[in-house]
Amino acid sequence: MDILIPDWPAPSGVGAASTTRRGGVSAPPFDSFNLAAHVGDAPEAVAANRALLVKSLSLPAEPVWLQQEHDTTVVDAGNCQPEPRADASVAFTPGVVCAVMTADCLPVLFCHERGDRVAIAHAGWRGLSTGVLESTVRALGGGDGLMAWLGPAIGPGAFQVGNEVRTAFVERDPGAAIAFQPDGDRWLADLYTLARRRLAASGVTTVHGGGFCTFTDRERFYSYRREPRTGRMASLIWIRR
Repeated sequence: MDILIPDWPAPSGVGAASTTRRGGVSAPPFDSFNLAAHVGDAPEAVAANRALLVKSLSLPAEPVWLQQEHDTTVVDAGNCQPEPRADASVAFTPGVVCAVMTADCLPVLFCHERGDRVAIAHAGWRGLSTGVLESTVRALGGGDGLMAWLGPAIGPGAFQVGNEVRTAFVERDPGAAIAFQPDGDRWLADLYTLARRRLAASGVTTVHGGGFCTFTDRERFYSYRREPRTGRMASLIWIRR
């Protein structure tokens, strides 16, 4: 398995990781470490990959998988129904594994410097523009003492968007214009810069990660924009028992 371990100053009691597409059992076009059950992959392959994930990372429990809807809903992963409709989750007790799945959207991991609370958010442009990161920070009690890590997402040289996407950000934050570069009659958007701006406005200034591109790194990452029929990576965070 090819696993990304965040390079950030998280407390030793916090576990975190992001998967890639490598190291599982799924057949093409989901080859090979697809963790999503909703994309058309064989159910037995998804189950095997999820079991491998738990074993390889020595997870304390099965991740709390979400039904992601590009919204701003945040749930308590330690006190929710199975597969809740949400795009972010928080945990305040050891042994609860927060998770999101992505294939171009931005996974954002959070932890407090005390190690007593963690969270994760699925930040596609819709959720990012409407406040999923702000909602997650509020669910954690505010930005004081928080740090964040930005996982693999589509990079600024590949994320072409229309004017409506730029408008959604700039109307709320005029300074967000720096995250958009003209590309003919469209724009190239930088999700990492947009996320950093939203985090800073919420009081989270210790931000690590970024610099990946799921679209261009075909060998390592799934990309829905590159291949609409494809798998999903997972990003996870938990407080160790």
